[in-house]
Amino acid sequence: MEEEEEEEEEEEEEELLEEEEEELEEEEEEEEELLEEEEEELEEEELEVEEEELEEEEE
Repeated sequence: MEEEEEEEEEEEEEELLEEEEEELEEEEEEEEELLEEEEEELEEEELEVEEEELEEEEE
């Protein structure tokens, strides 16, 4: 009887750990996506600035 309870507890702990791990992975993915978006925005801004500089040089 006691063994069964222990097994159940272990299973519950494992499940909890797995859930936490999944949540962490999801958070990491979201952060990565955000970072990528920010990077893209920065690159776009840099391009715009370069274009503006080129236009100014032409004038």
